[in-house]
Amino acid sequence: MRRHSPIRRRRGGIFAALAAFFTVAIMFLGIGGASALSAPAAPVAATMQSADVKGKTFAVATDTTFAPFEFRDGSGELVGIDMDLLHAIADDQGFKVDIKSLGFDAALQALQSNQVAGVIAGMSITDERKKIFDFSAPYFDSGVQMAVAKNNQDIKSYEDLRGKTVTAKRGSEGETFANSIKDKYGFKVKALADSATMYDDVKAGNSVAVFDDYPVLAYGVSQNNGLKIVTEKEQGSSYGFAVNKGANADLLAAFDTGLANLKANGEYDAILDKYLAKTEVQEQGSFFQLVKDSFPALMKGLWLTMVATVLSLAIALVLGVLFGFFKVSESRIMRGIATTYVAIFRGTPLLVQAFFFYFGLPQMTGQPLDVLTAGVITLSLNAGAYMTEIVRGGIQSVDPGQLEASRSLGLGYVTSMRRVVVPQAVKIMTPSFINQFVITLKDTSLLAVIGFAELTYQGQQIYASNFRTGETLLIVAALYFIVISILTQLSNVLDRKFNK
Repeated sequence: MRRHSPIRRRRGGIFAALAAFFTVAIMFLGIGGASALSAPAAPVAATMQSADVKGKTFAVATDTTFAPFEFRDGSGELVGIDMDLLHAIADDQGFKVDIKSLGFDAALQALQSNQVAGVIAGMSITDERKKIFDFSAPYFDSGVQMAVAKNNQDIKSYEDLRGKTVTAKRGSEGETFANSIKDKYGFKVKALADSATMYDDVKAGNSVAVFDDYPVLAYGVSQNNGLKIVTEKEQGSSYGFAVNKGANADLLAAFDTGLANLKANGEYDAILDKYLAKTEVQEQGSFFQLVKDSFPALMKGLWLTMVATVLSLAIALVLGVLFGFFKVSESRIMRGIATTYVAIFRGTPLLVQAFFFYFGLPQMTGQPLDVLTAGVITLSLNAGAYMTEIVRGGIQSVDPGQLEASRSLGLGYVTSMRRVVVPQAVKIMTPSFINQFVITLKDTSLLAVIGFAELTYQGQQIYASNFRTGETLLIVAALYFIVISILTQLSNVLDRKFNK
């Protein structure tokens, strides 16, 4: 029987490790290519240097749930005062916009990391923000009001809040105002991410009141969101379109010029009347009407969920097999590489990894990533770490005597692994692979925090505009359950067919 010398085996291990690194690098480049499946972020640096915005496309971030300024209608299209104004100004000035609906906090992070060229999200112009951003001329004068649950007869003024907890949107003017009077009236302030969550918190009784911008509250009440306004409007600041300090001056000037044109020709007033003139309370339809109205948007989200899942699992499978064999190899270097990879991606939360790849990495490299690419990288690397352990466990579960017996018959190591060990290991691994598939599909919902428009994200968009949170989440959960059940049954059939 022919045996390789230890030196030759070590050289082979080093060459294999180098090959693995090149393979991983090629896979990352492949992901970059896959980003062409979605609209890429605008080349912010290029537009910053342009003296003319005509014909240019700018990525602009916005909030997800701030009706009537930005929200999605029944077809899943992003509408609202901010959206209509921005599109009208873009048409007037001859440029295009690529809207990124991320949430208020994430929109500001995306702007600071140069993922987008600007932010329009009902953003108040404050002295503190002026230190970081340049603002356009004000396009809306806002103010803050307080609302309570419709059946609450106890809270009628600020004096009734003593000892109670109120909620406000994180980083908003409402939070600033609530914090400015909390000591005087003796209440606590709880900051939440978006208006829909705040309203649900009040209706659930976790907070007794909400402080929010008056047009947002008024629109929500008109949509029968279960609240009522109990105070007069407090004088507030104005909303503006923001870009990074000293950047995109051409875009800012084009916004101001377009806004002035819209005010001059009456289109500005028409847009405001379209969303703010409605004062009557809308009656909510039946549950089945909600299912019908939500179906187009939810199907878009489900499609993106499946795309991200399939792409991520395909890459994770390659990573898992590669690093799984590294972990059972005789090379200390290869085992060290695989162990480090698994430790990093199993030892950090998936949410942190998503934030890092979408916000952190572009800041460090100066290269923007679109949300699909960032999401696929996150899910691939995370699932690949778990698949590595599945592969390692499957191989090591095969009786070592199987390998020794095949080697004693004259088969080489690779041939023994390919014909004897791996076929048995695959049967052991298959149930764990199916389980990881289901976990990865559900993990796509975490990508909603970076604005990836998958199924959960679409559900958030829907209840942000109709304020029917419980019913909408029930529909979303039912879709996840149906899809996962079907795919699990299909996987089990394939498992029985190929692993008889």
